[in-house]
Amino acid sequence: MVPEIGIGPLTLQTFGLAMAAGFVAAAALAARRFAELGRSPEFAWELAVAALVGGIVGARAYYIVEHWDEAKSDLLGQIFSGSGLVWYGGLAGGALAALAWAAARRELGVWLLGAVAAPLALGQAIGRIGCQLSGDGDYGVRSDLPWAMAYPDGTVPTSERVHPTPIYETLALGLTAALLWRLRDRLSSSALFGLYLALSGLGRFLVEFVRRNPEVAVGLTAAQLIALALTVSGLALLARELAAARRERASLASG
Repeated sequence: MVPEIGIGPLTLQTFGLAMAAGFVAAAALAARRFAELGRSPEFAWELAVAALVGGIVGARAYYIVEHWDEAKSDLLGQIFSGSGLVWYGGLAGGALAALAWAAARRELGVWLLGAVAAPLALGQAIGRIGCQLSGDGDYGVRSDLPWAMAYPDGTVPTSERVHPTPIYETLALGLTAALLWRLRDRLSSSALFGLYLALSGLGRFLVEFVRRNPEVAVGLTAAQLIALALTVSGLALLARELAAARRERASLASG
């Protein structure tokens, strides 16, 4: 594990570096897609900045709500703490900030959903590398599999061999990004975004079975419940778009 990198007098957190790299990669890929669609590539970078700010705020807010009993005694300190960032809080905060900025720039539309599908998956895949490098506790339960590993030098250390779940998520999201990119001109924007929701949600839902998070309802973790909702929403959106496409083809054939 490499939680920190020292460069002269500077000490850089690998989690933060990976998160920044994820945002840059996602913005660069989105800028390329925007250019293909005749939109401003610079707008992709604006969205990335908005999502970064909103994501940090959302991730921190989710953590404080989730750990309210601990946080309420030092609320101000908890708000500005650099630790304790929850992924789904960041996803919600980043999405809301990006949508608000798109609305302010009068660029909000269905086209945007499809354009950011592959970049979102790519950014998530790279961000999870930071979890692996820092050993921040996102790893899984004990395992005897050949690729299981310990995190003795992580920010949340363990000498027990466990599932390297950040690697699982990086691989799943990386493949999702590649598939979405290949299909970017074959599916409608809504269908593409639905596929992103379905695949990213399904991947997280499955990984949670070997994660260390506590169950909250019907034998599932909070992350699994959210992932399940995203998966169902994505499948519903995808099914609706595919049905509409079939109806349109049938109408053209009969005409």
